[in-house]
Amino acid sequence: MTSDLFWKIVGSFDWSQTGDDNAVMQPALDALAALPEAEIYAFDDALAERLFALDTRAHCRAGYQGESDPDNGDDYISADDFLYLRCAVVANGRKLYDKVLRDPTQMLRGLEFESLLGLAEEAYEAKTGEEYDHVANVSWESFSNREGWRPTKETRPGRATGENVPPGNRRPT
Repeated sequence: MTSDLFWKIVGSFDWSQTGDDNAVMQPALDALAALPEAEIYAFDDALAERLFALDTRAHCRAGYQGESDPDNGDDYISADDFLYLRCAVVANGRKLYDKVLRDPTQMLRGLEFESLLGLAEEAYEAKTGEEYDHVANVSWESFSNREGWRPTKETRPGRATGENVPPGNRRPT
């Protein structure tokens, strides 16, 4: 899938339906379901790559500024909440995504768009009537971008980074 097609699909969201994520995404769902199955998988891969690219300590720091510090191991940051925040960046389109990717201080705050994660699956199932079993080429899960979460001189371990924290919520130190 080309980058232009990915962003064209995301750009088709109907924001006049804000408050009903399914209605917001319906035009994108229709467009994606009209494509070959391989393109639906490619959309999912492209989404995962973009979410992975935003999975960094700097983006997290900006997204939770004044609330939690990703360098403070005692500050809990929900892996799901950070993922849904990154989804909101992607859902708001190419221009915002590129701006936030280049400058983490432009990260959104207090928003989420979890529904984006199921778009490819819904499109595939609408197209084929079959269960979706594709696994993206990179993980979109929070804290999986090891390079993006390299410790800084300010990083210190704590309650939210130790072995007692489930792996999905454990930040790298």
